[in-house]
Order: sequence, then structure tokens, then C-alpha cells
Amino acid sequence: MIIEYHRPKTIEETISLLSREDPCTVVLGGGLYLNEKEKTQIAVVDIQSLGLDTIETKGNKHILGAGIKLQQLIDFDQLPSALISSVKHQETYNRRQAATLAGTAITADGRSPIPAVLLALDAELEIVGKNKQSEMIHLGDFLPFREKKLEGNLVIKIFIPSNTKTAYHYAARSPADRPIIAAAVSQWPSGRTRVVLAGYGDQPVMVLDGPDAGGAEIAARDAYSEAGDQWASAEYRADAAAVLVRRSLNQIAENN
Repeated sequence: MIIEYHRPKTIEETISLLSREDPCTVVLGGGLYLNEKEKTQIAVVDIQSLGLDTIETKGNKHILGAGIKLQQLIDFDQLPSALISSVKHQETYNRRQAATLAGTAITADGRSPIPAVLLALDAELEIVGKNKQSEMIHLGDFLPFREKKLEGNLVIKIFIPSNTKTAYHYAARSPADRPIIAAAVSQWPSGRTRVVLAGYGDQPVMVLDGPDAGGAEIAARDAYSEAGDQWASAEYRADAAAVLVRRSLNQIAENN
């Protein structure tokens, strides 16, 4: 239940509000996930006036504003096609008009396509904290401790590389369903390869980050060897993970 609404004009004002101990104060981006999950009494800080809805490319990095709507990502044709595919897979057109990139990333669960691709891209978050200083943190280091990392802090930008080849493939009960199993793979010009699986658990899992793709299929199979639940058996997920990783690597090779 929302008991206070604020729409600050500056990052400093936003951090001051988020740093309060009472009432509990959280960020309101598009409001999509907040409305679905928040049941307690809260104050919200609307970030729409902070200018966090831009996309720019500098050097070998795409810099994505935390408040950018998912539909804006689709309209920016320089982003990896795998990221665009994950956006379309995760949310319908109407929901993409409201959901923000940061909100989607930080509320990730194991069946979330967008965070899976961001993790494969080794995305970095820029966070401004209570001391008004900014900190860079890799998404993979952020997700396990997200609640603690967000206390009084604000994600303002997400950085992804612009020089990778990336692929995203999944299996689901229907094209509109969240994945039962998904693989996101990125490869850098140096050969560095990151493999991420989604479809199970409380967040996507990075199963390989190495100088090349050696052992990727085996790593994927092993990572989901016990990933059974009501949606699929562990045996099915393990086998499918290896297949989807192979498919992703083949796609990347064909695009080189």
C-alpha cells in the first residue's frame, strides 16, 4: 500500500528520500513490478524526472539509463539482437510501455529472459549511494545481494559491451510463456565466452566465463543436473541446456 508519493528533480533529493528509515521508501520506475509484488505500507520515489531514460554509445559500451522503458530498447537498433529478443519474450507490448530496464533487472527471478542476457553480457550497474558517490558493480555480483545493495541506493545506469556477439535461445510451453530453459551466450573479439542459463531458481545462473567456449555444453548440462520442479524434470533441463548452448554458439559462429 502506497502511503506517500514523491517525484524529485535531482539524484541528491532521491537519495535522501531513499535513505530514510521510516517510512520504508522504494523506487517507482514504471510501477509494473512494484504493483505486483509490494504488499506492505511504503513511500515511493518516482524517478521519471531524473533524466534516466537515455541510451548512448561511448567506445565499446552502450550506456542505458536505468529508467528507460523496455519498448525504447526495441526502438534502438544498435543493441544486440539477443537483448531485443529477450525483451520481446519477457513482456508484451503494453507492459513494455511501462516496465523500466532497471526495474526488470533487479526484480529478476530464474525465469527472467532480460536479466539472463544482461548477465551474459557481463552488464555493470552504476549505483549512487548515501554518500552521494557512485559505484560500479557487475550484475552477477549484485543479484545475490540485491536487497542489501538497494538500501538507500539508486541504480542510475546499466553498461553493456557493444563489441560482443550474443545469442539467446529458449524452450517454453508456448512462445508467450516464460522459459522452462533458456541459454544466453556472449562472445568477445578476444574469444572470451560467457554462458548463462535461465528457467529455474531465483535468478539466472552464469555457468561459464572463460577465454573460449571450451566445455560450455558440459558446464551447462552440469549446472542444471538437479534443476527439477513442477515445470520440467532435471534430466530434461540438463539435456536442453546443452542443446541450447550449442545452438547459441553455432549462431554466433555463423555471424562472425
